[in-house]
Amino acid sequence: MSAESLSASPVFPAESANLRSHSILRSVELAGPAGRLEALLNEGAPDAPYAALVCHPHPLAGGNFHHKVVYRAMKVFNAAVWGFGFPVLRFNFRGMGLSQGVHDGDAEAEDVLAALEWLTQTYHKPIILAGFSFGAAMSLRAASQLPASISVRALAALGTPVDALGRHYEYPFLGDCTLPKLFLSGDRDEFASARSLARIVATAPDPKQLVLIPGADHFFTGHIEQMQRALGQWLKELLA
Repeated sequence: MSAESLSASPVFPAESANLRSHSILRSVELAGPAGRLEALLNEGAPDAPYAALVCHPHPLAGGNFHHKVVYRAMKVFNAAVWGFGFPVLRFNFRGMGLSQGVHDGDAEAEDVLAALEWLTQTYHKPIILAGFSFGAAMSLRAASQLPASISVRALAALGTPVDALGRHYEYPFLGDCTLPKLFLSGDRDEFASARSLARIVATAPDPKQLVLIPGADHFFTGHIEQMQRALGQWLKELLA
C-alpha cells in the first residue's frame, strides 16, 4: 500500500450544513482502572448511528482533552456542518487534570478501554476510535485488546508517533488489527518520518489508509483544516 499525499481538500455536500446541531457539552466522570477519569461529552444527534472517542496527546508534554487537534477532530465527528452528528467523548488520561492516578506510558491503553466501555454502556452503538500522538499510540494498543462487549467500527490514528520524548514506539500488535484504519500525519512530522510511518502501516492488514498532508508538522500547524477534511473524507467513504 502506498501513502496518499493530500494536496486538495475534498468538498462535503452543501446540504450537510443544513443539519440541525445537537452538540450539548457536559462534564462526566468515568471509572478508570487507576481511579476517576475526568471527561467531556459532546452529545450528538438522537439518531446518530455511531459514537466516537478522541484521545489526547502526551500528558507530560501538556496534552489534555482541550488540545487543538483533539478538539478539531471532535468537531468533525460531532458538528452539524460535517454531517455526522455523533456523540463524542474526550477524557484526560490518568494523572492529567482531575483524572486520578499517575502517568505510566503504557497502561493508559486501559484508560482508553474504560472510556470505550463507558460509551458502549451509555449509547449502545458501535464506536469510531480516534487518537492524536500519544493518544494514537494508546488507541492502537487498546484496539488490540478489545473485549467482546465493545464494538469498534474503525480507528483513526492522527500523528502516530515513532520517536518522541526520548521513547521509540513500536506496534507489533498491529498485525492482528483487522479494523478499518486511517493513519493521518504530516509529511514533516518531527516524531515520525514518512518512511518510518509507512513501515509501521505496512505491518497492518487491510483495510487501511495512510494519508500524509504536504508541509504539515506533527501538530498540523497551519494545516489543521486539511487534517479535518482528510478525516471527514475517510469517515464519509467508510460509512457510505
